[in-house]
Amino acid sequence: MTMDTASSVMVVDDEPGIRTALRANFLRHGWRVETASSVREAMRVLEGREFDLIVTDIRMPDGSGMEVMRSARQSSPGAAVILLTAYGSVPDAVRAMRDGALDYLTKPISFDQLQATAAQVMHRASRAPVEDPLASGDIVGRAPLLLRAVQRARAAATTGADVLIEAESGTGKELLARLIHDSSDRSRKPFIAVNCAAVPEALLESELFGHGRGAFTGAVGAKQGKFEQADGGTILLDEIGEMPLHLQPKLLRALQEREFERLGESRTVRVDIRVIATTNVSLSAMVERGQFRGDLYYRLNVIPLTLPPLRDRREDIPVLAAYFAEKFAAQLRSPAPRLHPGFLDRLQSHNWPGNVRELANFMRRVMTLSGTLDIDAGCFEMEFDGTARPAVPSQMQATAMLAGAPRREVERLHLESTLALTDGNRTHAAEMLGISLRTLRNKIREYGLPPRRYA
Repeated sequence: MTMDTASSVMVVDDEPGIRTALRANFLRHGWRVETASSVREAMRVLEGREFDLIVTDIRMPDGSGMEVMRSARQSSPGAAVILLTAYGSVPDAVRAMRDGALDYLTKPISFDQLQATAAQVMHRASRAPVEDPLASGDIVGRAPLLLRAVQRARAAATTGADVLIEAESGTGKELLARLIHDSSDRSRKPFIAVNCAAVPEALLESELFGHGRGAFTGAVGAKQGKFEQADGGTILLDEIGEMPLHLQPKLLRALQEREFERLGESRTVRVDIRVIATTNVSLSAMVERGQFRGDLYYRLNVIPLTLPPLRDRREDIPVLAAYFAEKFAAQLRSPAPRLHPGFLDRLQSHNWPGNVRELANFMRRVMTLSGTLDIDAGCFEMEFDGTARPAVPSQMQATAMLAGAPRREVERLHLESTLALTDGNRTHAAEMLGISLRTLRNKIREYGLPPRRYA
């Protein structure tokens, strides 16, 4: 992309070869270019000068590119900043992005990618205060598939229409729903989330629509449901595929008319809400199998959205790992650890079937159990070869132990092992097993597993 000749860039890097190559690349694309070989020289160049773009190495012998960025913020407050970083210092780049940088590139640099990134950050800077996805709550990353999903979600937010998000477990569906709410004109009103799989079927109608006094045993007074609590704002129906068939007609009417009756009452309640539904299964396939009403599916699916699984955005894994490392370090009140390149390589080679949630849990576990501020490839091996959790057999060990065992015994051990791996978290275990939370609860009862341990 050729920039207007008025566009100016300062390139800061202590390596002469990189500095010269970057200068030539920007000149070829029509930029006015100044260079600096150190933080001190960059400070001198910035005195009394304004630039549209600053491209700076993050680590130099006499200081940090973050110092250059802070100085540029004073002399060129409208300047966009791109950081250049070695692979192992990605956490530094993530911290800098929270301090105001708009993007970063890892060395060795692709000039095509540099020009594309320059065009993007200049566009974002000119449209401030539009947020970068790295600042959109906990939606972290810059992979093209993710950026397109976030862009589509922001566009959907302005329409007021209902939204259906279909994506794998752990990809961040609720975060995307919150982004839609926060980007809409309902952002100052309530955001109410209901996990349709977590509420017992007998209580779900009351949970959604409320109940009157005496509607059932124990209903000593009237109670608002989640639809009323969300009035004026947004209601998130998480795991909508778990909605019982007998409740779907009432939900359909609530979506079509924005009205319903509390359980045990005849008075009609009207609400002004936006509905966002999420699912980790294909609702259209459920419709074909007769497990979900077609009319409800089409009513929910006004604007369909999806999120890419982590295996399709591997370039975001180092960024996410650094983000979670900083987040959990703050919770543990300890310095953020150094993530070695070998560790990041192993993270990127793993498939992460549980997606971002699995990566987050893994990073929390590594930081809690490793007892070190240098996280290397050995920490990855320790967690994934089972030595950190000796009570849980590996898949090969379990197969050998259960060869020829009855199916129920195999299923029971698999269930118990998965619950142990998730520290008893039923929701995460159900996602790993590919079953609903309700089915998992039934299995725990069926096999007589300690209910309090797995509450």
